[in-house]
Amino acid sequence: MPSRTLPRPSSALPLVLVTSSTRREDLAPLRGKARLIMGPGGGDTMPRTEVLRHAPRLSAIICRGELQIDAELLERAPNLRIVASASVGVDKLDLPRMEQQGVFATNAPDYFVEATADYTIGAIISLLRRLPEADRYVRTGRWRSFQPGAWDGALLRGKVLGLIGYGAIGRAVAKRAEAFGLTVIHHRRTASQDPGYTPLPELLARSDIVSLHVPLNDDSRTLINAARIRRMKRGAYLINVSRGPVVDEKALISALESGRLAGAALDVFADEPRVPQALRRLPNTLLTPHLGGGTIESRRHSSLTCATAVARVLSGQRPENLKNSPSDQSLRR
Repeated sequence: MPSRTLPRPSSALPLVLVTSSTRREDLAPLRGKARLIMGPGGGDTMPRTEVLRHAPRLSAIICRGELQIDAELLERAPNLRIVASASVGVDKLDLPRMEQQGVFATNAPDYFVEATADYTIGAIISLLRRLPEADRYVRTGRWRSFQPGAWDGALLRGKVLGLIGYGAIGRAVAKRAEAFGLTVIHHRRTASQDPGYTPLPELLARSDIVSLHVPLNDDSRTLINAARIRRMKRGAYLINVSRGPVVDEKALISALESGRLAGAALDVFADEPRVPQALRRLPNTLLTPHLGGGTIESRRHSSLTCATAVARVLSGQRPENLKNSPSDQSLRR
């Protein structure tokens, strides 16, 4: 579906690009303050080539965390004042370059926490109870009779869940996990006196389930590699709802094929949307298309947050949820 511009009350109004179709009521703060170019519907986002075509005329961009904001785009968008990302992660935003060019960068940090924590618990239950395998078995018509014992999975109660990353999402997962009788331990880059804090080597060795909740940066890239997988308990499970490059996919595939790990739930991949064929063939995996934080409620609230941030900048005010620090002079452009 081609992009569309709406409405046009005045050609003097600044132009805001929204990379995917969004309900007008979720963009209400921009009413009367901007013209909108809306991306496609159906969950798709505007191709980068089309974003670049519009770039010279843009004052603001609202994206879903999928758009790489780099030197190429910034050079083509001399009038750009803010990029508001309706996501938690900002690894695709060149924050220093944006700041240098006077472009504000914001995100939507609060609204995906509960949804991502729900997904994580759902993924753990699915893997330990072998739900993806059982679902495929029924759908292919192979089920012929009651098979007591053939599909037994593992009970959550009494298992150790190791959380790598213990920000808002990690803590929300922990709260849910404890209700299921899981023992929760966690690790973060900075040592802590919090109960449950565990050095990474010990966490990997103790955990029946390892769940990743870290941002993508130089420290976390391929954090889970062959060496660290060897430290994990044999028969453990891996959950990744953070960023794909946090996991060395080749090492993970090898561990799953050999039985070193019992299963993995992956919502993110190193080269999205491409998923290695070897992963897709494995029966002990749950693979989803980067939907962990996506609920109707979280999507609407994040869109409204981004629209509010853009409206503030267009009105000469600093936005909330800032991830860089352009000077106030940028507000007077």
